[in-house]
Amino acid sequence: MHRTLSLLRSAILIASLVAAFVATTMAQSASRAECATYESKILARAVPYCVMLPPSYLQQTQQRYPVAYYLHGLGDNEQSLVNLGGWSIYDRLMREKKIGEMVVIAPAGFFSFYVNSRDGQLRYEDFFFREFLPAMEKKYRIGTTRAQRGVLGVSMGGYGALHYAFEHPERFAAVGANMPALVEQMPREFTQEWQRRLMGHIFGDPPDQAYFQRNSVFHMARTTPAERLRTLHIYFDCGAQDRYGFASGTTALDKLLTARGIPHEAHIYPGGHDWQFVMDHFAAALTVVAKGIGAR
Repeated sequence: MHRTLSLLRSAILIASLVAAFVATTMAQSASRAECATYESKILARAVPYCVMLPPSYLQQTQQRYPVAYYLHGLGDNEQSLVNLGGWSIYDRLMREKKIGEMVVIAPAGFFSFYVNSRDGQLRYEDFFFREFLPAMEKKYRIGTTRAQRGVLGVSMGGYGALHYAFEHPERFAAVGANMPALVEQMPREFTQEWQRRLMGHIFGDPPDQAYFQRNSVFHMARTTPAERLRTLHIYFDCGAQDRYGFASGTTALDKLLTARGIPHEAHIYPGGHDWQFVMDHFAAALTVVAKGIGAR
């Protein structure tokens, strides 16, 4: 009887040790996500954001990690990448050693297109560079130099990511954009209500052509010195069946960068303007950005 109890206790102890080992191993080998808010004085509101942290972040307390800022699309929010499949792709690429460990930070972009509005009521770009980046660099152990900083984006966020990288190549080493909202020419007036509702408060109604052009990715791709753009790792793609016509903008940007001798990777793939397209190609954008910021 005593021998049976002893064996039972040993078995329970071994099972407990195995369970603890497995739990510890899983904790050390899986990424984690957390969400919070930042009180912005510039925007006069709380800005939610989510952060994806690599597996070793909690253990390697002296290490600083490369960082990519993720800008979501219109109608999405700061949680979309975490909740709709992006987190699992990020985690898988690190586990498979296809990218090195890095941090991804996703702020809420609202309906801003990630720029300052024409009327000055929504100063999102000012918020991003003057408040958000410094706050994140203070709170998290992330790179504070260009060499360790990249930007990613989807749709409206793809426009924002390319806008930020092309306007500030001294701040970012890499940019990746899936189905970016690229339009070479803004219409003289909005012909559809959704255009007026979503873009009128940013670019004016009717659209201020001069203001739109100053903020255009194409304007920056044409006017930023080529030697500065050549320092960027650049990736962007779009679906051939994109219902907003962004495939033509993607093709035009590809041709413009090629003509200027700017190294980049651009693709038109089968697919539409939806989250499935993003999930099919987010890994490619993330891989290029990870390489550009030293997460190998």
